[in-house]
Amino acid sequence: MDWISGVWDDVTTPQPAPSTTATLLTAAVVVVCLVVPTLWHVARHALTIVHEAAHGFVALLVGRRLSGIRVHSDTSGLTVSVGKPRGPGMIATAAAGYPGPALVGLGAAALLAHGYTLAVLWALLVLVALVLVQIRNWYGLWAVLVSGAVLVVVTQWGSPLVQGVVAHALTWFFLLGAPRAVMEMQSQRRDLRRRGRPDASDAGTLGALTHLPGGFWVMVLLLVCLGALALGGWWLVG
Repeated sequence: MDWISGVWDDVTTPQPAPSTTATLLTAAVVVVCLVVPTLWHVARHALTIVHEAAHGFVALLVGRRLSGIRVHSDTSGLTVSVGKPRGPGMIATAAAGYPGPALVGLGAAALLAHGYTLAVLWALLVLVALVLVQIRNWYGLWAVLVSGAVLVVVTQWGSPLVQGVVAHALTWFFLLGAPRAVMEMQSQRRDLRRRGRPDASDAGTLGALTHLPGGFWVMVLLLVCLGALALGGWWLVG
């Protein structure tokens, strides 16, 4: 109980915000991670974990039964849920993935704007723990465990400066990485079309469920992610 009380005090106690310069430098480092292929491939696992968590959360929210989550070495993922194959619930589940990291980043930015650095780290740690119990493949288990271990080390033993830098870096990564992932999906859709293969992307799935073009859904998902980036970035810099 003392430990829980201590964690609650830490989570609800604001910490001094870093300077605008430090915040922008953190964003610049994240941009480097997004544009360097090797760094992007490694870091994208975190985006995939949140992406699949969003699919799973919305699936449960609309009354579907979650069967499991997989994260693969090529940074792709799969969330399997059981329920009606069509209808609003399935559409919401399919649409949740790409905006998921953007909305997580937006929520984190709101907390950081008020100084709640540890609240961001603990919230991400809870999210990782919830994904962990649904993982159904060995590589996914490894990826989630490593992500959780990093968060535990930073949360428990990191200095306030380290905690602040990591919280801001993760927030920028989700805000900036979400639209990057949508554009990557569109590029993969074009490659599939050239090869004459079916479109198994989230946009393709939404197109089949709604009879609207997959490109329309790409634009919707991208606009949501860009809107979250604009608002979250304003909160972080402001």
